[in-house]
Amino acid sequence: MARCANRGADVHPTPKTGPVRLAIVVAALGVVFGDIGTSPIYTIQTVFNPADPHPVPISTDNVYGVVSTIFWSVMIIITLTYITLVMRADNDGEGGIMALITMLRRWNVADGRRRTAVMLAALGLFGASLFFGDSMITPAISVLSAVEGLKTVEPSLDAWILPITAVIIVALFAVQRHGTAIVGRFFGPIMILWFTAIGACGVAGIIGHPEILKALSPTYALSFMFGHFHIAFFALAAIVLAVTGAEAIYADMGHFSRKPIMLGWLFVVLPACVLSYFGQGALILGDESKVSAPFFLLTPDWARLPMVLLATAATVIASQAVITGAFSVASQAAQLGYLPRLRVVHTSAKAYGQVYVPSINGILTITVLTLVFAFQSSAALAYAYGMTVTGTITITTTLFLYIAHTRWRTPLWIVLGGGGALILIDLMFLAANLTKLVHGAWLPLLIAIVAFTVMRTWERGRILVSKEREEAEGSLREFIDEIACSEPPLVRVAGTAVFLNRGKKTAPLAMRANVEHNHVRHEQCVIMAIETVPVPRVPDSERVTVDSLGYAKDGIIHVTANYGYMETPNVAGALRLLDPEQTEGPITIEGASYFLSKLELSRGKAKTMPTWRKRLFIATAKFSTDASNYFGLDQDKTVIMGERLEI
Repeated sequence: MARCANRGADVHPTPKTGPVRLAIVVAALGVVFGDIGTSPIYTIQTVFNPADPHPVPISTDNVYGVVSTIFWSVMIIITLTYITLVMRADNDGEGGIMALITMLRRWNVADGRRRTAVMLAALGLFGASLFFGDSMITPAISVLSAVEGLKTVEPSLDAWILPITAVIIVALFAVQRHGTAIVGRFFGPIMILWFTAIGACGVAGIIGHPEILKALSPTYALSFMFGHFHIAFFALAAIVLAVTGAEAIYADMGHFSRKPIMLGWLFVVLPACVLSYFGQGALILGDESKVSAPFFLLTPDWARLPMVLLATAATVIASQAVITGAFSVASQAAQLGYLPRLRVVHTSAKAYGQVYVPSINGILTITVLTLVFAFQSSAALAYAYGMTVTGTITITTTLFLYIAHTRWRTPLWIVLGGGGALILIDLMFLAANLTKLVHGAWLPLLIAIVAFTVMRTWERGRILVSKEREEAEGSLREFIDEIACSEPPLVRVAGTAVFLNRGKKTAPLAMRANVEHNHVRHEQCVIMAIETVPVPRVPDSERVTVDSLGYAKDGIIHVTANYGYMETPNVAGALRLLDPEQTEGPITIEGASYFLSKLELSRGKAKTMPTWRKRLFIATAKFSTDASNYFGLDQDKTVIMGERLEI
């Protein structure tokens, strides 16, 4: 399995070559850029919101300064940091913070830097936890901000904004189980229409006050930051909304590759968003009263209702992207041992990444609706939104810079100089959002802390359980020797038995119980271990390895089935890949019996973890999906044998 272990571990990332089809770029526009592409709806409105605890006064200098700061923030954080730099760090083509975690774990452990690996993985895990908070806030603020556009059409519709938003959100989560394969084909064209519309409206605004284009100069951003720091610093908490969706761009790289995403950003999304921001700035320069909803008021009266409908569609697409991202992150976390086995439904036979996790979907539905009715406006939600964005961006940049120096051998002076400047910018945004803690930013931080605590507790508890199981199971080699040397020999019954086990060191509890209590064994015994390797997917040619366990003709073999962290294990599928010459006899997959060991956990007196963490671990274990479903087993042919274990 040396080839499998080295997949995705190149010191330098391998660029993907070949022509980029227009259809892929269009699809990327529909999936990748929904979040950041809808940011113009609420960013400038939030910056100048008079109800903000630290409002930005409306003046010509401040408008120029805010628009310029938004532009250069987008250029530095999205174009430079993510598109140009971070997306070069891929794990066998996959991106996102979970991919960074797996790369760091693999490389640092291989290099003997286990402590560094643990620390950086923990930091990355907190970033993933922040993403869960993002996946709750994004649907709430995106859909709510779009529906709020109805007030610009007819003020009397204000009372209907929350009910309409709730209906859209419920419908959005209700259709998740059907997957995005059917509606996904419409996402790209809708987003092209969206970017065309907001760009055109932006041009119209700029034509009215073309002097706003002077804000393209970084001098206005610098003048705003250093000349009005007491205002600009707090404004950063809202300006950061312009870069929401940065992590989604990176996380979706595995579906479309870097080049289509880069082309879509540079030639469609970036120009459209910049035109919208500058158009809104020009609108405010001409009429300060329009600061209440500059995005929608930028459109002509006759087009306002269609724009509200289009914005609603765009925000639903943006929400879909981040919801799918939450499913993907949760699935990967479970594969890497940070969460219990989750029921994961693959909604597309063609796309690996289209998954549906019912438990996560239920949690998101409840929390998003709670956020909508608790905050009641997109402006109030914006205070909470920035914390997740800045936290995730800062952590991702930090992990990337570590990889750039340790794996790509980027000189330290470049990392400290250029990378330090990027981190400094990220930290300024993060510090500004910390000032919003009492105004709602505490919520995503609390969500992240809870998610992080659950994942770290599960990881720790799983290690303890594994240790206890090893003691109860005993050595596999010694167990096989006992079977081979038993007198009289064990009675063999016809058929194939497949025993699911955690590795090759210990004997399956179910098999040991069958031998010790029933004194029988099956003619063909397959001990199978499912291994999750730190790559997204494993080819069938590298899927299974077979070990005779020292006895070539006893009918007992050990099979290791390797799966990537983005794959769902399938035992029967792995068995079909076995070479008959290695199985010491014919394996009847259709008639095979499957044996699983189920643990009943209870709190013990040993001080392995604090009592509250033991309770949390046991409670979390109840969310674990049925093992037979998870491994793709036929329940009618599966035998589950229980075992009590104290932690």
